[in-house]
Amino acid sequence: MAGKALSLLPPLLLAAAGLAGLLLLCVPTRDIREPPALKYGIVLDAGSSHTSMFIYKWPADKENDTGIVGQHSSCDVQGGGISSYADNPSGAGQSLVECLNQALRDIPKERHVGTPLYLGATAGMRLLNLTSPEASANVLAAVTQTLTQYPFDFRGARILSGQDEGVFGWVTTNYLLENFIKYGWVGRWFRPRKGTLGAMDLGGASTQITFETASPAEDPANEVQLRLYGQRYRVYTHSFLCYGRDQVLRTLLASAVQTRGPHPCWPQGYSTHVMLQDVYESPCTAAQRPQAFNRSARVSLAGSSDPALCRGLVSQLFNSSSCRFSRCSFNGVFQPPVAGKFIAFSAFFYTVDFLRTVMGLPIATQQQLEAAVVAICSQTWSELQARAPDDRARLPDYCAGAIFVQQLLRRGYGFDERSFGDVTFQKKAGDTAVGWALGYMLNLTNLIPADPPGLRKGTDFSSWVVLLLLFAAMLLAAFALLLHQARATKSAGTI
Repeated sequence: MAGKALSLLPPLLLAAAGLAGLLLLCVPTRDIREPPALKYGIVLDAGSSHTSMFIYKWPADKENDTGIVGQHSSCDVQGGGISSYADNPSGAGQSLVECLNQALRDIPKERHVGTPLYLGATAGMRLLNLTSPEASANVLAAVTQTLTQYPFDFRGARILSGQDEGVFGWVTTNYLLENFIKYGWVGRWFRPRKGTLGAMDLGGASTQITFETASPAEDPANEVQLRLYGQRYRVYTHSFLCYGRDQVLRTLLASAVQTRGPHPCWPQGYSTHVMLQDVYESPCTAAQRPQAFNRSARVSLAGSSDPALCRGLVSQLFNSSSCRFSRCSFNGVFQPPVAGKFIAFSAFFYTVDFLRTVMGLPIATQQQLEAAVVAICSQTWSELQARAPDDRARLPDYCAGAIFVQQLLRRGYGFDERSFGDVTFQKKAGDTAVGWALGYMLNLTNLIPADPPGLRKGTDFSSWVVLLLLFAAMLLAAFALLLHQARATKSAGTI
């Protein structure tokens, strides 16, 4: 009996060795060695309503790989966006201190000096720069003074164009979802065939739509050509200033003030006093601003929960009366037909998420979104408070926000029932927030090369194939030996 067991030992050992070798070959080398040292990068996303800080990390020995830069941590700056400090520029810099101190704790001290730090300001500062370039410059100077006091590698504070914001959001989305290039199990990078996703961003003061297109844009201002990992991409992008959620709400408020009636988008039972300065101080309400008005005057306004009238107000935001191109989205802006899948983030996500989670309404189709809009806009103030007692500050504006999202997608960008099914409303991809910040850092730190990466596995590909065949042969030999032993045993038993 002992002799039989010993005779089975060599083929079993051979099988075990072959199986272990195959398993080791199929695990990327980086997964079985000591974790590499990490590098870090910081981006301050200075939006119109608030500022967010994102800290990213990646292996120090993989500068030009893809799919390896992820979010390490984040911090929301208390208070408004830096553009709200136009009359107190030093306050803009001071507002960032708490989050910057967190960055000192989140990033190892020995990595502070080599960590790039960027601040990108978006539509809020674009608007301030339009009305008061001097105030805009003072705010940027104040935040620069604060940022240079930290040990990080500060590389500038600047105002992004709407085109930058759209394109970098598109890059972030497709980078995180590995649509540009992907790591294959055979140890090589390959280009997925699923194509890229379009990106739609809804901020506080602007909204952006960006997607890959096969044909040249009729308006060159809406086209960007990129070269990423050896592949060329022709991308359509446009940013609509004043069409961010906060500025749209302000425009609708100005319309309601002009009519001197109730606000149809606010819930019935809700009322407040509105200061005219807050309504008309933005360039986005300049067309509605009276020639003379008392800036400090307050008017009382109440809600009426009227979905039809609210939709009428929102529809007036989209002018489709003139277009000098073969087709336009709205306001005479060229846009090719939407094509492929899209991801909608920022206020797109928060609006739809409220309808789904708080209101308990399905949003799988355009028809369902329209029904959800009617449902939320028909709610009274007491009904809304009962549903979300901890969200009182935002509750009055969810109706207007939902109608705007629905109208922007349908009337503005031209999504129909079929193409709406290709839109995903999403906040994160994995553990990383979707937005322009990561794409911005990847571009400025050259973490996405123009040329395709070569082999990245620790084992040379030809050697890897030889080893694969060797271990497979060992497994086959082991099974052959076991089969031979079994037949020999059977023959001995018969005799």
